[in-house]
Amino acid sequence: MKEKDTIPASKVSRAMRFAKAGVKVGGNYVKHYAKRATGTKLEKDDLHKANASDLYEALGEMKGSVLKLAQMMSMDQGVLPTAYAQQFQMAQYSAPPLSGPLVRKTFRKYLGKMPEELFDRFEDTAIAAASIGQVHRAWIDDHPYAVKIQYPGVADSILSDIQMAKPFALRMLEVREHEVKDYIEEVTAKLLEETDYDLELQQSIELTEKSSVLEHVRFPKYYPAYSSARILVMDWIEGQPFDKFLATNPDQETRNRVGQALWDFYNFQIHALRKVHADPHPGNFLIDDRGQLWVIDFGCVKAIPESFYRSYFGMLEDFEANDDAGIRHHLQQLRIILPTDKEETKGFLQETFIEMAGLMAKPMFQDTFDFGDTDYFAQIYQRGEQLGKDPTLRKIGSGRGPKDALYINRTYFGLYSMLHQLRATIRTRDLMEQYAAQYEALQLG
Repeated sequence: MKEKDTIPASKVSRAMRFAKAGVKVGGNYVKHYAKRATGTKLEKDDLHKANASDLYEALGEMKGSVLKLAQMMSMDQGVLPTAYAQQFQMAQYSAPPLSGPLVRKTFRKYLGKMPEELFDRFEDTAIAAASIGQVHRAWIDDHPYAVKIQYPGVADSILSDIQMAKPFALRMLEVREHEVKDYIEEVTAKLLEETDYDLELQQSIELTEKSSVLEHVRFPKYYPAYSSARILVMDWIEGQPFDKFLATNPDQETRNRVGQALWDFYNFQIHALRKVHADPHPGNFLIDDRGQLWVIDFGCVKAIPESFYRSYFGMLEDFEANDDAGIRHHLQQLRIILPTDKEETKGFLQETFIEMAGLMAKPMFQDTFDFGDTDYFAQIYQRGEQLGKDPTLRKIGSGRGPKDALYINRTYFGLYSMLHQLRATIRTRDLMEQYAAQYEALQLG
């Protein structure tokens, strides 16, 4: 993949990239409907493919927050048309890397030294390049390190990029801006946090220390002395990325072990720590030759407010107990049902939510669960797609629920997606109860 010597950093240059993409997308619509007017039979998928390709080309040039948003949206099957999701999935693993001179400039600016002054050996060519940063290998003596370097200008461009990307996102998701205002604010805040490598270093050390009790979950060591606000250094881990691991067709025992490690990693943090690694895309994990799961990125961490936790998971407990009054209470606490809603609207929302929550929470209500069950996931995707087109829901609007739910829902959806790819059968319910009890014990001192 060809290296990039520059990244458009100014508002004007980045706006021009968006404008260029907008012209291409507009042209695709014109061509599509012009051909239809002549009687040519065309599928909407062809239009989506053309638009997705043009958008990704622009996002790949810009890197940063807009490429990260594309990556996030690609994880949520059913949210985007398939063509967009498939194209944007590329952001999970690769993007054009920065050239050596630009990397060295970043070292000089943020650490005051060149790479060779810090390491015995440093590879100028990036091993991996994604949305916000890229990774290089380095050595001191014979010890290998992974050096994550943030792209220049990413942090400074987030607010303006979000404003420019908003019309594209609203159009693809078919929602009105006021309905998703709180969610946009939440995503913006998290993207700003992800560009702060000092914060990521702190979060990485804290969560890896607290999560070290988990079986088959491993973490690299981090090195504050070699890190800065835009450079993060940790141990280099030998392992396979998630997609390459799956391509080796591992046996069921290994699939189950990795799947259990994923389940334990996320649910331990949610229920015992109330703070969770909220970016469960495959590029953040490696699997070593012993089938151990390595977590290598803590850029996106969500702190879970206690009031939200009690309502969110209390509602699931009420669902299992068939407590309709309890469910209604928690739906009101979470602002999914509003005081101004008519009774028929409240009933519709409660019934709809019970149906979807029942599907998503099904693994939590069983001692073990087979995430290889294709019928189960087909139900989720099919029902999600139906609800996205439901005229009653569209009339009610999308601006329901707390912004805290955004990253928790995303975390579970990403976790389920990875477990489904693994086709893993794992223990579920008893471990969630165990981790929740650990949290209560900590609070009691």
